[in-house]
Amino acid sequence: MPSGQKLRHTQPMPPSPEELRQHYSWFLRKGRILLTGHSHQAWPDVAREAQLEAFDDAALWVDDKWERAFQAGEDVRKAVATRIGCSPKEIVLGANTHELVMRFLSALPLRKRPRLITTQGEFHSIRRQLARLAEEGLEIVWIQTHPVESLAERLVRAIDDRTSAILVSAVLYESAHLVPNLGELVSLANRHGVEVLIDAYHAFQALPFCVKDWGERAFITGGGYKYAQWGEGNCFLRVPSDFDGKPFFTGWFAEFFTPDHQPTISHVTYPSDPAYRFAGSTYDPTSHYRARAVARFFDAQGLTPQVLREIYMRQTELIFERLGGYFELFTPRTPLRGAFVALRVDAPSMWVNALRQRGIYVDARGSFLRIGPAPYITDAEIEEATAAMIELKTKHGYT
Repeated sequence: MPSGQKLRHTQPMPPSPEELRQHYSWFLRKGRILLTGHSHQAWPDVAREAQLEAFDDAALWVDDKWERAFQAGEDVRKAVATRIGCSPKEIVLGANTHELVMRFLSALPLRKRPRLITTQGEFHSIRRQLARLAEEGLEIVWIQTHPVESLAERLVRAIDDRTSAILVSAVLYESAHLVPNLGELVSLANRHGVEVLIDAYHAFQALPFCVKDWGERAFITGGGYKYAQWGEGNCFLRVPSDFDGKPFFTGWFAEFFTPDHQPTISHVTYPSDPAYRFAGSTYDPTSHYRARAVARFFDAQGLTPQVLREIYMRQTELIFERLGGYFELFTPRTPLRGAFVALRVDAPSMWVNALRQRGIYVDARGSFLRIGPAPYITDAEIEEATAAMIELKTKHGYT
């Protein structure tokens, strides 16, 4: 090597969709286009191999499988922590975000501060539960989501001395709007002693973000069912490192992390590490085997959050270009958008069924039809799907 020349360490170039597709042989079948990237993405073949590995471990080790199962879970915690910029010790896993949100709510001082602030655009796991808690006497304040640009400010303005927490999404699940100024929201809320839970489900592995962007005091929940391609059973809660609350919705696994603890009915002890306070109970470890294998696959393919963001921005821009003159697009055509495009239509379920008959898979939420690309989706598939949508509208009168 010539004198003075330095070696350059570069990330591997991510594969093209055409190259990537060979790794999804079980999902990507002839005759169907999976534009469900905002919901259930295809799983790479390594996911199936990992599920078989979980079975084989159970068959070989029986009850002694848990040492290997816990290691798979620890590897998933590390994968989450690496992607959002925190320590694995700040991550607790759960089967779904609902159980994690419930543990979060159960750790709040709701007797003294029975007021919770949220938005009208939260996913069902938060929306339904808070509506039920309102029926039981908690004060729930529902803030209108739009205009999104001022949402964080309006959430802060709703705080009073009876407020325990704010619950807000990073990306609105119906429309793909990014909610700006979350870091400022967390900072201002914390000054009032108010916790903030950020639902990052539609952000995780769809766009780069890290804890420091939103503040060290932010609770962050999300999961791998969507953009991470981890499948069901792989959700997480990031807990601030100085949190000392005691969730009353508590699982017995929390006792694993309490040194020299002797179970008793007179006193419930909690681990010193905040995230372990939110530990649950017995679960199906197969999901963690699958998530670990897919996370490693993404690493090997160079599918980092930054790379994925570039892919999704380019794909959604192509959808905008094809459909912009024919449909009312609710997703903003600006950088303040997530990884799918929402269209406002009169009969979303009719659209879903009509497209399904043509082998094109999309879904609907409320009055919106959602189109979600993915790294394995080709431009040709997007062209074919959008052409079918234009034909249904212009030739067959779909509205």
